[in-house]
Amino acid sequence: MAIIALVSAKGSPGVTTAALAAALSWHRRLVLAECDPAGGSILAGYLGGALDGPRGIGELAVGELRDGNLETAFWSQLVDLDAPKRERLLLPGVVDPAQAGSLSPLWQRFADFFTGLERGVPPYDVLVDCGRLQVGGPPWPLLRAAAVVLLVTRAQLPDLSATRATVRAIERDFAEHRVPPGTLRLLVVGDGHGNSEISKALRLPVIARLPQDPRTAEVLALGGTIRAGRPLMRAAGALEVPVRALLDRQRARLTWPGSAPPRAVAAPTAPGVSGAV
Repeated sequence: MAIIALVSAKGSPGVTTAALAAALSWHRRLVLAECDPAGGSILAGYLGGALDGPRGIGELAVGELRDGNLETAFWSQLVDLDAPKRERLLLPGVVDPAQAGSLSPLWQRFADFFTGLERGVPPYDVLVDCGRLQVGGPPWPLLRAAAVVLLVTRAQLPDLSATRATVRAIERDFAEHRVPPGTLRLLVVGDGHGNSEISKALRLPVIARLPQDPRTAEVLALGGTIRAGRPLMRAAGALEVPVRALLDRQRARLTWPGSAPPRAVAAPTAPGVSGAV
């Protein structure tokens, strides 16, 4: 499925919660990349900080700026969320938001690399948690490279008002950078206005709705046992179907005359660090 990016306008509508729920419930092999400039939370929250050393996109950025070794260093920075299957992998985000400055010049580099993972051996899709768009140094290259961008919003009026401006900002940027149409969709969280009402007000289709499920959200934020039958996990798993259908429609329309596909990136055959791949 290539790159699927999740982003919000502001506040905390549940971008990371939605991304992690999807990563734990979708069927295709994938990498969940925390690319929120404000910092990642899965490592300290859901995983309880239980790793044997620094790992994540911040470490990867330092190495890339120093040595230019993204292709080889990438796999050692991942955490297997479902060990030892190596099918649900996490690239943790920066621990200190001050590190975000080192990421800004590398967003395009990461976007190109993530795109190639779909054609790797084995292939991986990439779910990208881009956090809030209204922060310093947002990862615009990742949003432009994504096959699908899910703009996460709550269904309450204050959130929808902020989301309206963000929709227009993304649409302007995508038009300027010639991003193919049909990439952007709304992912609504919780109770409030109906999907058709929201879609009409924001002039953007709603791809799905995730229910309020405080118990599961707490486990995804703080750690614990994930129960696949809980409402949030069922809805997150079902989200894979419309996302895949949207991708299939896009690929049926697009052609690439005179262009070569992104270079494939091979994964290592064995993890080099305990808990990593």
